[in-house]
Amino acid sequence: MAAALIAEVVMSMMFLIIILAATDKRAPQGFAPIAIGLDLTLIHLISIPVANTSVNPARSTAVALFAGNFAMGQLWLFWLAPIVGAILGAVVYRFIAGEDQPA
Repeated sequence: MAAALIAEVVMSMMFLIIILAATDKRAPQGFAPIAIGLDLTLIHLISIPVANTSVNPARSTAVALFAGNFAMGQLWLFWLAPIVGAILGAVVYRFIAGEDQPA
């Protein structure tokens, strides 16, 4: 369970950092879909063996409703981890990218 929590938090954090960086006004225009799509592919390739990948609470909820008791008992993780990962991703992105300072 701890491995799934860590994987989901880290993957969600990196996903948000990539989205923010690719859509930043300073980034080259037109490449955001490529960067975001490749990142999502990489997230799934890395975390499917660990936690069956979620990164999306709505997807996890829909599957858990049909799967039954064991999945409903783990659903909290797949809601909490992306939220924590998103908060961490926003903080990290703000720290590493910041805003341009006027000269």
